[in-house]
Amino acid sequence: MTGLLPLGPDPRTDQLETIHSTLISAFGRIVRPDDKRRDPVWTLVQGVIGAQTKTAISNASTDALRDRFGSWEGVARADVADLEELLRPQTFPSVAAERVKACLTAIIEERGSVDLRHLSNLPDHDAMEWLQALPGVGRKIAAGVMNTSIFVRRALVIDGHHRRVMQRAGLVPPKADTARVYDTLMPLLPEGWSAADIDEHHLLVKRLGQVYCRPAVPKCHDCPIRTNCATGRA
Repeated sequence: MTGLLPLGPDPRTDQLETIHSTLISAFGRIVRPDDKRRDPVWTLVQGVIGAQTKTAISNASTDALRDRFGSWEGVARADVADLEELLRPQTFPSVAAERVKACLTAIIEERGSVDLRHLSNLPDHDAMEWLQALPGVGRKIAAGVMNTSIFVRRALVIDGHHRRVMQRAGLVPPKADTARVYDTLMPLLPEGWSAADIDEHHLLVKRLGQVYCRPAVPKCHDCPIRTNCATGRA
């Protein structure tokens, strides 16, 4: 009886590496400076309030919350109406106000204060699960806290651009949601990629989605990864 042959590496890992190097050639390096990595709580709040809002606006709103109420505990104690007024620049200020208050209150109830330092002692999966149990926190926000803050952990942020590019490239199912895209791609990332490499990979794919792989009218003919994309080759 012939034994089964080992499956070997997933070819999609090679595809991701090729896409990554091609995007560096197309856009140059996109490396997040260390001084741009913020406190994990700041990163969490920015994500919770930032639905469909430009990053610069959400950054300013996050800073304004802390400045206006003095501490994250102060933000948790604030009236929703006051939070909503301050968050008026956000696309959905009422939703943002309710979510950030609920999220910070839940952390206080669990930890006694708004402090995420305990996540440093947890395995990546457990830390992600803890974050996703908070009100208003899904896979994208949890990954952002883990990867883009001063934690610098191995987690891949999946925003709308990243999900769309991976779907069209054939690396994930066409209708996969954010959680499924994350669960599919994380095991495919090269083992040698650091947390900073994973961050840069997301930023490169996001840039591709903004410039070429647009939602309505993608520029497939000019796309730098068209030969590595199922849609581009079609």
